[in-house]
Amino acid sequence: MIKKQDLSKTKYKVRKGDTVEVIAGEQSGERGEVLSIDRARGRVLVKNINMIKKTMPKSQENQKGGIVEKEASIHISNVMVVGKNGKAVRIGRKEVNGKMKRYAKKSGEVLDK
Repeated sequence: MIKKQDLSKTKYKVRKGDTVEVIAGEQSGERGEVLSIDRARGRVLVKNINMIKKTMPKSQENQKGGIVEKEASIHISNVMVVGKNGKAVRIGRKEVNGKMKRYAKKSGEVLDK
């Protein structure tokens, strides 16, 4: 049985701040920036993708309350990183100058700085 702590250390090829393209589902073809990654559940939160309406009660932070529109997470397998050429690319990892870097498999361009 896999412990929950082990799942939180899972390596994914998508990182916070990456521009990604949705490749499956209702939002297919749309692009956005990764806001956060839930490693334990394998889900990502992408800016302006999979928007839901949620009712919020009145509180000190939200004086009015009411209906708020916010992003819902989508599964990490449904997104691909967008490369520098503007196309969705598959990601690999290789060592460059003694450090592991992500690169686009087709073009060979290094994505990390």
